[in-house]
Amino acid sequence: MSGQSEIANKQIRPFCWSVRRELWENRSLYLAPLIVAGVIIIGFMFSAVGLAERRQAVLLLNDPLKTRTAIEMPYSMAAMMIMFTAFIVAVFYCLDALHGERRERSILFWKSLPVSDFTTVLSKAVVALVVIPLITFALVILTDLMIFLISSIVLLVHGVSPATTLIHTHYFLNVVLFLYGIIVLTLWHVPTYTWMLLVSGWARRAAFLWAILPWVAIMFFERITFGTYYFYSFIKYRFGSPAMTAFNFPDPKHPCLDSLSQLTFGRYLITPGLWIRLAVRIDVLPTAIRMRRYRCPM
Repeated sequence: MSGQSEIANKQIRPFCWSVRRELWENRSLYLAPLIVAGVIIIGFMFSAVGLAERRQAVLLLNDPLKTRTAIEMPYSMAAMMIMFTAFIVAVFYCLDALHGERRERSILFWKSLPVSDFTTVLSKAVVALVVIPLITFALVILTDLMIFLISSIVLLVHGVSPATTLIHTHYFLNVVLFLYGIIVLTLWHVPTYTWMLLVSGWARRAAFLWAILPWVAIMFFERITFGTYYFYSFIKYRFGSPAMTAFNFPDPKHPCLDSLSQLTFGRYLITPGLWIRLAVRIDVLPTAIRMRRYRCPM
């Protein structure tokens, strides 16, 4: 047993160090969402002027849904902005993950170390699919806590109870919903990240153009030749939100989540398109590994 554990440690240790290396070399993975979170907090501090009056007006509304929506608006906007930033960061990280080390010729040094191409590519995929979502979740929670503290102080100063925030919202439920949403969106965008990794390992220059132009060319070809928009609809669907299958909204025109029973993860997992695209795109990773193994520095 001790021999097996030593072998396992020898296999895990290079992988862990590879993930740490990615975080050391790519500080934008956490700095970009952190900067956006800071801007959001500063912006909320300025918008807190008149917060007490707005809160009193909101509490007078006869519609509990409108009251909840108005109070939750800053928290929801902060979460969406940080999530969008993290998605952009993940896309450009994957595009540069293999291309950058060939461009800078640092791949010669990293290949001299006893770390396999499989471990290296897997660590880059894990950063995009696990580390960045975890960073996003932590930053959103911290940002929402800061917004709650700032709003509570402003409300107390003006004689309004900050408990109205917790009474008229589902703060702790929203934390669970946000974690669930990150898992759903990460699985949804696995094909995007793996495609970017493949292009990053293949392209000699202009990796971003090689990642985008083929899809644009297919859309124009279909439109000019057949006069249809099927491929465009497919791309729009892929970059759209999987909310209709991952959540159960009683009224799709006014999506609102009030309980965990509205989470339909089982229905989301049995979506055929999800597994077909996951299978196809995960098969791309071995190709990306071979690209790193045989592609020469630029």
